[in-house]
Amino acid sequence: MAHLLHIDSSPRGERSHSRRMTKEFVEQWKQVHPNDTVTYRDIGRNPVPYVDESWIAAAFTPPEQRTPDLWEAIRMSDQLVDEFLEADIYVVGVPMYNFTIPGTFKSYIDQIVRVGRTVAFEPNDSTNVFKPLVLGKKMYIIEARGDSGFHPGGRYESMNYHDPYLVTVFGFMGITDITFVHVENDEYGGQKLAESIAKARTKIAELTAA
Repeated sequence: MAHLLHIDSSPRGERSHSRRMTKEFVEQWKQVHPNDTVTYRDIGRNPVPYVDESWIAAAFTPPEQRTPDLWEAIRMSDQLVDEFLEADIYVVGVPMYNFTIPGTFKSYIDQIVRVGRTVAFEPNDSTNVFKPLVLGKKMYIIEARGDSGFHPGGRYESMNYHDPYLVTVFGFMGITDITFVHVENDEYGGQKLAESIAKARTKIAELTAA
C-alpha cells in the first residue's frame, strides 16, 4: 500500500487544466490501487508563507537551541516536510507562469528544502557536500502551458525554465524518478487545446494503469 501526496498550485478553480488533470489522475489511480491513501494540499488557494528572517534563523539553529519563537517560525515548514516525507508518490499540478513555476509553488519548495531533513550538508566531503535524503520516491508533474514548443528541440526550448528547475530541485533532494504530463495551447483554445487535453488524458490513463 502506497501513500500519495496530491498537490495543486494553480490559483484557478474549474478553469484550471492542471487541477482537473491531477484530480483525474488521482481518481484513476485509486481505481487501480484502492488501498492506497491520499493526502491533499492546495497551495494555489491556500499558499504557504514565504521564507523570512525568523525562518532562516530557526532552520539553521540546532533544535536543542531553538527558542519558542524560533520553533514557531519553523512550525509550518516542519509540518510540510513531515507530510512530504510520509508520501511514497507525488502527484503535483504546476502550471507554467512566465516560463517558470508559480510563486506559490516556489514558496512551497523553499519550505521543504531543509538541511538535515530533505538534504544533508557534509562540508568535509569534497566530492559531494550536499547529499539527498528523500530517496525511493516517484513523482508525477502535470503542467499546463499557454503555448506549445517548450519540449527538447522545440521553438521555445531555451525559454523553458519550468521543467529543468523542477528536475533539478527535486533531484537535489533525491527524487529523480519524475514523469511530466503536459497540457498545452491554453491561449489558443479550440481544437489545439482539445487535442492536447486528450493526449494528456491518454498518458494519464497509461501511467495509472501501469
